[in-house]
Amino acid sequence: MSSAMPDAELLDAALHAALRTGGDFAEVFVEDRRNSRASFDDGRVEELVSGRLRGAGVRVRSGESIGFAHTTDLSAAGLTGAARDAAAAARAGGGQQAAASLSRSEAPRPNEVAVLPGAVAKADKVGLLGAAEEAARAEGAAVFQVACGYGDSRRRILVANSDGLLSGDEQVKTFFSVSVDAAGDGGKQSGRETVGHTVGFELFERVDVADLARTAARRALRKLEAVPAPSGTMPVVIGPGGGGVLFHEACGHGLEADHIHKDMSVFAGRIGERVASPMVTLVDDGTMPGEWGCYGIDDEGRPAQRNVLIADGVLVDYMWDRLRADRDGRDASSGNGRRQSYQHLPMVRMTNTFIGNGDSDPDDIVADTSRGVYVAHLGGGQVNTATGDFVFGMTEAYLIEDGRLTAPIREGNLIGNGPEALMAIDAVADDFAMGSPGTCGKDGQGVPVGDGTPTLRVQRLTVGGTAA
Repeated sequence: MSSAMPDAELLDAALHAALRTGGDFAEVFVEDRRNSRASFDDGRVEELVSGRLRGAGVRVRSGESIGFAHTTDLSAAGLTGAARDAAAAARAGGGQQAAASLSRSEAPRPNEVAVLPGAVAKADKVGLLGAAEEAARAEGAAVFQVACGYGDSRRRILVANSDGLLSGDEQVKTFFSVSVDAAGDGGKQSGRETVGHTVGFELFERVDVADLARTAARRALRKLEAVPAPSGTMPVVIGPGGGGVLFHEACGHGLEADHIHKDMSVFAGRIGERVASPMVTLVDDGTMPGEWGCYGIDDEGRPAQRNVLIADGVLVDYMWDRLRADRDGRDASSGNGRRQSYQHLPMVRMTNTFIGNGDSDPDDIVADTSRGVYVAHLGGGQVNTATGDFVFGMTEAYLIEDGRLTAPIREGNLIGNGPEALMAIDAVADDFAMGSPGTCGKDGQGVPVGDGTPTLRVQRLTVGGTAA
């Protein structure tokens, strides 16, 4: 199969075909993505696979109606056929909007790739897995299972639309994870460590997979001494990086413009209002070099942006894609139009979402907390964007007693409300860190995202544990 992307002439013909029977706007999105992954479980290779996804999606808008079609055929016949199908689905008719001549534009790339993973021998990738497993098992006899995973992808996209835009991007991502199970008198405990960046295989020039494995193993071994999690409402200190997912889920989704337009967000109609502690500045930034959610352009061709959503506690903006920005009369989207693949329509999605640094010392925040819980890492959770209510699992957490971290606690839940949690933040440290790479699911689509936070304290959250 050819690796060539369609040229401007071919894309221009598809756009004209899309608008031939009427319509306000047409867009062609082309994607060519290659990926590989390998897994290692208990000393043997479990999986070593590669794949390719290649095709184009055509979107046509006619008033409030959207038509969409996709194809794996990138020839003139395939693209114009998909364009006609999308136009028919949009029920286009009446006034015809002419497609402007395409003009190529280049957005700044957030980082350069030194070593394409596809050029690296499979044996070298498997070697990383073996080294990680050996390091994890060396941490103690209580370690009884180690699973390691490696993945990489190279995604090339091209976006052309009837406004004359023609832009492309290449996104290379590399990922490694280690999961360790340990057993003791108190049962089984797990530890996990993951690293992923929008870079090439040079990731492993600065990341030692053996160190990752040791960190995961020590986490599992520490948890063998865990005591039951407390229950009740108390101060919760969230450590750097590992707790950013709470604000991604509990607040970030509610700031996506499609939820705002559907009146499915507690933040709807609140621009200019105080929605958080004055210590809180919440940012979504697709330009962060090398981070998991970064890119040059979004999946509508808009350059990635750094968007301040909450500034010093005041809500200043939402995240936008092309469709929602047009409906609101905005000049442009915020660069948050994203899609899982060419087979999907774009929608408003986060990129790298984080709370910025404060000026407190992280040790002082713990020392100033007489009793509570310190959360080093959060797991999965659920949030209701209409109410802001959330539940998150704690995968690594410790008791705070008399201003000191003491015993690790068994996995329990954090329960609260996003806007209330934002207002209850009373200390923010200066040790900002990004957390582990993630995949954000929404309406059946998953896209890569990052999140982060410095150490901070929420005065009141409900901890759902089993301790009396």
